[in-house]
Parts: sequence; C-alpha cells; structure tokens
Amino acid sequence: MAGGGGSGGGAPKNDEFQPHPVKEQLPGVDYCVTSSPLWPEAIILGFQQYLVMLGTTVIIPSIIVPKMGGGAEERAKVIQTVLFVAGLNTLLQSFFGTRLPTVIGGSYTFIVPTVSIVLANRYSSIVDPHERFKRTMRGVQGALISASILQIVVGFLGFWRNVVRFLSPLSAVPLVTLTALGLYQLGFPQLANCVEVGLPALVLLVFFSQYLPRILTLRRVRVDRFAVLFSVAIVWVYAHILTKAGAYNNRPPNTQASCRTDRSGLLSAAPWIRIPYPFQWGAPTFQAGEAFAMMAASFAALIESTGTFIAVARFGSATPVPPSVLSRGVGWLGIGVFLDGIFGTATGSTASVENAGLLALTKVGSRRVIQISALFMLFFSVLGKFGALLASIPWPIVAALYCVCFAYVASAGLGLLQFCNLNSFRTKFILGFSLFMGLSVPQYFNEYVVFSGRGPVHTRSTWFNDIVYVVFSSHATVAAITAFFLDWTLDRGDPTTRRDSGSHWWEKFRYFKTDTRSEEFYSLPYNLNKLFPSF
Repeated sequence: MAGGGGSGGGAPKNDEFQPHPVKEQLPGVDYCVTSSPLWPEAIILGFQQYLVMLGTTVIIPSIIVPKMGGGAEERAKVIQTVLFVAGLNTLLQSFFGTRLPTVIGGSYTFIVPTVSIVLANRYSSIVDPHERFKRTMRGVQGALISASILQIVVGFLGFWRNVVRFLSPLSAVPLVTLTALGLYQLGFPQLANCVEVGLPALVLLVFFSQYLPRILTLRRVRVDRFAVLFSVAIVWVYAHILTKAGAYNNRPPNTQASCRTDRSGLLSAAPWIRIPYPFQWGAPTFQAGEAFAMMAASFAALIESTGTFIAVARFGSATPVPPSVLSRGVGWLGIGVFLDGIFGTATGSTASVENAGLLALTKVGSRRVIQISALFMLFFSVLGKFGALLASIPWPIVAALYCVCFAYVASAGLGLLQFCNLNSFRTKFILGFSLFMGLSVPQYFNEYVVFSGRGPVHTRSTWFNDIVYVVFSSHATVAAITAFFLDWTLDRGDPTTRRDSGSHWWEKFRYFKTDTRSEEFYSLPYNLNKLFPSF
C-alpha cells in the first residue's frame, strides 16, 4: 500500500477497512424481549402499540361488513370483536406461543375468501340486510373454524418445525422483506387520499423519531419512543380544526371520508359497554369448498407470520428463532384463527407487521409492553365509545405510520444479508429472482382481477379459483416458496453452498437447547417445557 508506514502520513489503519462483524443479536436495542422499562413508560408504550394496531382493526371490517349487508352498528360491533379477540390472541402468543413481543391482529390475507363467501349465490335471495349479515357471518365463521385446523395441525404436530429447519438466512431475506413491502399499497397510496393530513403526519413522525433526538437530549425521557403519540395527537387535532372550519364541506365524498374526523360513524353506533361472546351471530355454517379456500389464506398467513416472527426476534435483540418455537407459534396462531371463528371477527389472525416495525422505531422489544397493549385491546373493546373514539382517527394518519413501520420490517429482512456471501452469483440469482417474482407475480394476479373482474384461473370451481388467487397474490408467499426451492435445489452438492447461504450461522439455533440464549428468550412459563419437551 502506497504511503509507507510513517506516523505522519495519515494512512488509515487496516481495521478501518474491515467489514462490519456479523451480529446474531441486534445491538442498540434499549430493552430486549425479557427486560422492560419502568411501569409508567411501559404503560405509555403499550398504549402506543395499541394505537398502531387500530388501523388494521378498523379497515378490514370497514371493507367486509358493508358487503355482508351490515350497517354502522354491525361494523362497530365487529370492530369491537376483532379488538377483543386480538387482545386474547396477543396474550396467548406472548405467554405460550413464540413468547416474542408480537401483536396478533386481523389479516388482509383472509379478505379474498371472506368476500367470496359473502358474494355466494345462496345469500343473494336474502332481502333483509341484517339477516343477510348474520347469515353470511355464520358462513365465514364456519370457514375460519375449518381453516384453523391447518395451522393447529401443522404447528403443534411439528410439521412446520421440519420445514423451517431448512430455512437459511438467504431464503429468509425475501420472506421477511416482502412480508412488509407486500403491503406497500397501505402506505403512501392511502396517505395521498388526503395529502394535507397524511403528509404532515409522515413528516412529523420522521422528525420526532429521527431528528429530534439528535437536536434535543433529555436526561430521563427518550422523545423518539413516543414519536407515534406526538405525531398522531398533533395531526389529529389539525385535521379536526380543518373539519370544523369547513375545509371539506364541498369536497368529493371520497375526500371527505378520508379527511374528515366526523365521518367514521363509529362513535354514534358503538355501545357504551358490550362484551363480545362466542357465537354472538348464531351457529356457524360449513361448506367444504369455502373451508378449502380459507385454508389457502391460512397457509399464506402462516408464511407471512413466520416472516414477522423473524423480524420481531431481531428487533427484540433475541437470537434467531428455533424452528420448534416457530412451530409452536404457528400452532397458537391456529388457536387464534379458531377464536376468530368462534367469536365472529369476519377475518383471520396474523402477526402484525406494523407493530413489529414499531418495536424498531422505539428500540423497545419488551414482552411486557406488548402484554400491556393486549390489556388495552381488551379494555377498549368492552368500553365501546372510548374505543370508537380512537378508532375514528383518519386513515391517512394511520397510513403515515405504516410508511415508517413497514420500512423497518423490510430492513430487518435485508439485514439478514450479513450472514450471506453477496459475492456469490448463486446468492445474487436466488436473492434477485425471488424478490422480483415476489413482486411481479402478485402484481399480475391483482391487475388481472382489476381489468377482468376475476382471477387468471377461472374454472367452474369458485373455491379452487380462490385458492390459486390467495396463494399467488401474497408477495411473501411467492417470494418465500421461490427462494426456499432454489436454495435447496441449486448446487446443493457444492460444499460452499451452505456457507454462501449463511446456514452455518444459524446451525446452533436449529435445536432449542443447543444455545442457552434460546432457553432464556423462548422457554415457556410455569415449567411447561417439561410437558412439551419437543418444544
């Protein structure tokens, strides 16, 4: 190297050119899975997690319930039910599932088979809207109960453990990345429906979370941890002022629905106190074809949730999740879908991507914070008026939160590249091809539906058409299957393949007791590991 070894030459030291070391646990996290902030801060952070999950909780019933014949009252009750069951499922997952700080909420993946059930011919002759709502809800409940069996069997019998045991960091990159990027349509496109509200929310969130901590340093308060609360409160008040000032009085209906703070209809329709209960809409009805279509959604949600679990473990500064723990988590996801069917939420459950991103934004991956957020879900689901008030936040504000939270989860997937050999052409092909196909194939299926009103596969069997559409419209599912297949079939005989894929970095986490840190993060409480030794 030119310049010699003189002390005055200013030549950089050799270690300045060394690559960044691989980190099995993400550094820089203030509170990991097993630690927690002080109770006052933990309660505020738990409320913030609750606030973020409200977007999905509101938008899915708002899409489905009107198609079922339900009005504002039915929509408010379904939202309460979704919130109540989400609280139960989050507690179950944090105590007995993966034990990661994961919020379990409603899933967009289940919308397609649900709408297909709602539009079935056997309901078209029902004139009374309320009766049609109850009858279609019972059909959705039966399909969800049937679909839950898939996740319960795959998870608790260990089938998913045997699959993800062969998952390498290389094949996990497209899975985790597209679990978040596949939801891009919920970000800026929704924000732009009311840009004068959504854009300030996005700018404030970025400012409070990224710039303000570098400008304002407080001894005991980390302002970036509460960036969501500050941003939502300021922009919500601003949107309310615009509404009362008449800024949207003469605007188109779609603009008013997105911008106004008094158009949700939830506050007036929600009861003051109501406890959701099983079979509140009546006894479920079962159809074999609809059950199979819902199972396809359950399979796609299973894959997407696996990607979210991997990201949550990273943001909680935990070690890579052992396959047995992922399988256990999938089993409890199945229990969650079963509860969705029993209570009647009109959608299935999945691990919340937006809440996983909030862990990264706050740098708090505490299990206790998520359990507190679950208690908020249960509390506000019973006190309907208070929950409806918070649920009436304009959707563009929520979309601004998604722009940041989804970006963090996508970065968690890209962060797994540190385990891979990026100078290998095999790695480059698998990575690039799976990411491209994960974006391209669902785009084709979705565009086909928009222009023709049906999917590319249109046989006489509606449920088969739904199965194909659900699987191939899921970005994470297409990318994960592509990457997993290529990683295990392309040059497997080459001795360098395993190291190029990064499998050797995860080897000691393949089995639960190989690394003591796995027991620290993922052990079941109350000595339940003795009852489930395989987990």
